Amino acid sequence: MPSILAPGAHSIAVNGIDQHYHVSGIGPYCIVHAGGPGIEASYLRLPLLEENLTMVYLDPIGTGSSGHVATHPLGYSVDRFSEQLLAFIDAAGIADPYLLGHSHGAFVVLEAALKRPEGLAGLILYSGAAYTGGTFMADASAEIAAFVARHAGTTEAEAVERAWASIPSIRTDAAYTAALRDLLPAYVSDFRRWTDSLETLQRRLRATLLVGDGQAFDVRDRLATLQVPALVVTGTDDFILGPRHAALLADLLPRAQLRIFEQSGHFAHIEEARAFAEAVLRFTGRPDRVLAGV
Repeated sequence: MPSILAPGAHSIAVNGIDQHYHVSGIGPYCIVHAGGPGIEASYLRLPLLEENLTMVYLDPIGTGSSGHVATHPLGYSVDRFSEQLLAFIDAAGIADPYLLGHSHGAFVVLEAALKRPEGLAGLILYSGAAYTGGTFMADASAEIAAFVARHAGTTEAEAVERAWASIPSIRTDAAYTAALRDLLPAYVSDFRRWTDSLETLQRRLRATLLVGDGQAFDVRDRLATLQVPALVVTGTDDFILGPRHAALLADLLPRAQLRIFEQSGHFAHIEEARAFAEAVLRFTGRPDRVLAGV
């Protein structure tokens, strides 16, 4: 195994930027791109998958221990992230990887595959979408309002409402981190069932305020030609990138499988960890390992 892909933490220069990543596990390579934008990789560790896949967790540029673009905090478009991902694959010498992207990371993975589909074993598009235009943010705001109404009088509802309203005026990494921590109860299926997990996520979450190009993500007219196998997954109660977005994405991709986790929100890998791992392992062609490893 090349030293840059040995288990542990590494940094290499990619496109003139220090790219930090962590390698863990054994088996075919699966490169993981976190969401946000602006969230480092630690929340997306997948220990059940590490039993059967070599997981390569990227700190997206601008986050965690990775370096910044010259125009930081500006310039962090999906296009720029996707270019970094493809350049990392080349620099690390990884042949035929799976790409797993969560939330905004799913946009990055999808854009990378559209640019260069050859040499990819498959895509795991986790809480992603084919587009974020139109009423996307209005719909998300309506879901937040519904959450607040359902849980009126709780500290969680008050924190979610306050954090969502603060997002347009946020200008610092500290404020962005605080807002995302306060929003987490709305991102899971039932925050009352995940008290310990939420506290851990809130304590560990570190976010960097990154600015893209201001363009809505929309690849609907490009997906019909993408022949890379894809697993599209989300949770029934994912308020922002839920089943409606997943179903459209799966319909538009020629070789897609769709899996909805009925007891999850935006974090199925935590809320239904075993079922999530099993779905990914089946998709990656390792069903013989599912029962033994999961």
